[in-house]
Amino acid sequence: MKQYYFVFLFLGFLSCQSTIEETAKQKSPNILLIIADDHGYADMSISELAADVQTPNLDKLAKSGTRFTNAFASSPICSPSRVGLMTGTYHQRQQVFWYGGNGLSNPEIPTIAELLLEKGYSTGMIGKFHFGSKDANTQHRSFPLNHGFQELFGFNGGRKHYLIHDSEKEAAFRKLMENAPQPKQSFKMESFFRQAKRERAEGFATEILSEEAIQFIKNKQTTDQPYFLTLSFNAVHNFTHQLPQEYLDQHQLKGMEDWNPEKETYYEWYERGRKPNNPEGRAHYLGQLYYLDKEIGRVVDYLTATQQLENTIIIYVGDNGGSTQIYADNGQFAGGKYTMYDGGLRIPMLVSWKGQYQENVVSENMVSAMDIFPTLMDATETNNPATLDGISLHPLLKGENPSIAHETLFWFGGEQAAVRSGKWKYRWANDADDSFAKRSTKYEGVALELGTFLHDTQLDIGEKVNLKDTEQAVFEDLQNQLAIWKKEVIGDIAN
Repeated sequence: MKQYYFVFLFLGFLSCQSTIEETAKQKSPNILLIIADDHGYADMSISELAADVQTPNLDKLAKSGTRFTNAFASSPICSPSRVGLMTGTYHQRQQVFWYGGNGLSNPEIPTIAELLLEKGYSTGMIGKFHFGSKDANTQHRSFPLNHGFQELFGFNGGRKHYLIHDSEKEAAFRKLMENAPQPKQSFKMESFFRQAKRERAEGFATEILSEEAIQFIKNKQTTDQPYFLTLSFNAVHNFTHQLPQEYLDQHQLKGMEDWNPEKETYYEWYERGRKPNNPEGRAHYLGQLYYLDKEIGRVVDYLTATQQLENTIIIYVGDNGGSTQIYADNGQFAGGKYTMYDGGLRIPMLVSWKGQYQENVVSENMVSAMDIFPTLMDATETNNPATLDGISLHPLLKGENPSIAHETLFWFGGEQAAVRSGKWKYRWANDADDSFAKRSTKYEGVALELGTFLHDTQLDIGEKVNLKDTEQAVFEDLQNQLAIWKKEVIGDIAN
């Protein structure tokens, strides 16, 4: 009997071990989605495109996975592109074209967070959320707690002060602005949202957000529930002069004062901080990039130290092209944020999953930030919705199908449009005297040639030679494709 008992005990042990191993294999991966704001295409040292850049932590992340060199945002500005990223669809399907609009207005177009929440994930949003004009309305679908996020610590919009997070100071500043001449734009100093209520904080935003991310991850370690965390920094967005004093002192930088409505107009102050008027502009930008890279390293190091790295998908992505007016570097590409040149649309994009995805891969395939949605659905074995415009990169990342890529991508922002198909790039910018494209470029100081253009991006990476007359068949084909796409995606309101 003792022998039989030992055999049954041993078989039971093997069965238990098998169950544990099977459960470990079946556990859904944690997901850390890191979003940067206005990060220049060339501003990552591993790309060796900008000699003054050092990003050791982003470089390390790139080497641990796949670095996409031909990745695009769905818009050259932040709020529409974030709608596209979070839904995996062209944001125009929700009538989002440029700043403003209702953002995530259609509940029939799900977000990543909603589907992963249904899958059993714990979901958190830390940092910037900017999906439209109503995203600070706690009752609107654009507010993160209303589209799948269970936990929120962050702020809405793109002009958050890096050093002040106090709604009382914000109210006092707005009072000071009442007598200032137009425009009454500026940075925002409100307290952070903690869930649906405001919470004052002290410190440098980039460091505050990474600490919140580590705390979120730490809280999830005691549960078996996988998590989806979006960590969305405001770095390296304007206003880059708002750096910790110790950094300015260490690098012997004079810095720049914030706008004082009692001394000058907003335009006068704003222009002094932008290229080419700020002699320390690039140094300020690199300071923000230094902290961004350092704090990303802190979060990844915590995952490593707590042995979570092998069960965590990490994605790093920019929200749009670098803002050259705050001294971002987009390399050889023309233009930057606000424009539909490649400098406004190309973004840094890294994907890593230790032990599951290939390491140290550089992919030139044309991909989109919209592809993050279906990629995560495949990685977590979650059914993709029918609304997707993105494609899953999961087989590419695993090395099973390295040829996955978009054949064609479209952009439309009301006053600008573009199509990319293979090597060909079609671009249009409204040249009417009263066009928003003309007014906005004057205000932001960006260079934008108006009219219609066709470029061979293999021979003309800087989009300087217009071939619309010599390659008329290609030009007309892309123009027709854009018209068909607009009709299908936007409907009858498209011009």
